[in-house]
Amino acid sequence: MQNGQFAIIGCRHGHIGMFIAEMMALGYRCAGIYEAGEPSLARQLSDKFDIPVTGDLESLLAPEIGMVGSSAVNCEKIDWIELCEQHGKPIMLDKPIVTSREGLNRLEAVMERGVIQVGMLLTSRDRSSIYTLKRHMDAGALGNIVSITMRKPHRLAPATRQPWHFAKLENGGIIVDLLIHDFDLLRWLTGREVEGTSGLMAKHILPEYPDFYDTATVQVRLEGGILAQLYTDWHTPDTCWAFGDCRIFVSGTKGCAELRLFGDPSVASAAGDELMFTMTNEEKFHRVELIQPPVSVVEDFIRRTEGKPHLVTHQDLYLACRATLEADEQALVIK
Repeated sequence: MQNGQFAIIGCRHGHIGMFIAEMMALGYRCAGIYEAGEPSLARQLSDKFDIPVTGDLESLLAPEIGMVGSSAVNCEKIDWIELCEQHGKPIMLDKPIVTSREGLNRLEAVMERGVIQVGMLLTSRDRSSIYTLKRHMDAGALGNIVSITMRKPHRLAPATRQPWHFAKLENGGIIVDLLIHDFDLLRWLTGREVEGTSGLMAKHILPEYPDFYDTATVQVRLEGGILAQLYTDWHTPDTCWAFGDCRIFVSGTKGCAELRLFGDPSVASAAGDELMFTMTNEEKFHRVELIQPPVSVVEDFIRRTEGKPHLVTHQDLYLACRATLEADEQALVIK
């Protein structure tokens, strides 16, 4: 990033704190936080990182600001993307960056015009276990991949959530909000495109929020006959030290692998230890030494904005968003 300053425009989810922390660790300075709505998170991050909260939006779009970060209400993110395009500012957002087909079409138009770069905090790619799995799959250690299962339960703690989180129009709903990571990982891990989905969404709790669904499962068909099963819910117990016991299982013609991302009761560590196990026709079940990714998603986005070689592209973001929205559109709703 050529300019050493960045700004936060839209601050409604704690994910943006990870972006601020990494940018500062890389030597960049945050010029300020703008949030026109509920200000509590903006104030918390202001105190934590010693960043001013400002009502002067234009000052955060000034020439000296090199990048914008945002964790706005999900359905409003496309508005901020288009505003940044008007000012020539690259923008990094937490997931999801669009919540509807109309938003997806607007995002595609921004990408096609090519005025700015748009990034998404696809932080699952930063996990050493997932990066190690990617290396194993690329090397053919598991053979031809036949099936991938991703299990991602989440802790809800509804008293800590703002009302917009429970409104499908504003939040996007459980599939759009939580499975965007999984659709990105399916494409990245396999190098194959999504050909079709079939899903279910169910509601068991919070009748005061009629369009908030708490459990979802999606069957995915990828190119080459690879099958995937995605599961997520909002039912992790409050006593869990992590947001959920998250696992990934991969089966191939030569072997299989299991990832325990965090929340594994057998590890029971607040540090969130992640593990990878594998077993092949030649090797017995064993734990795999993890490899740290060479570059983070934030660093990769900075490289993209500077025109340097990078990993995540606009095409990656668009296709992951499209597959997720299509899965949401096609899911059968169970009440």
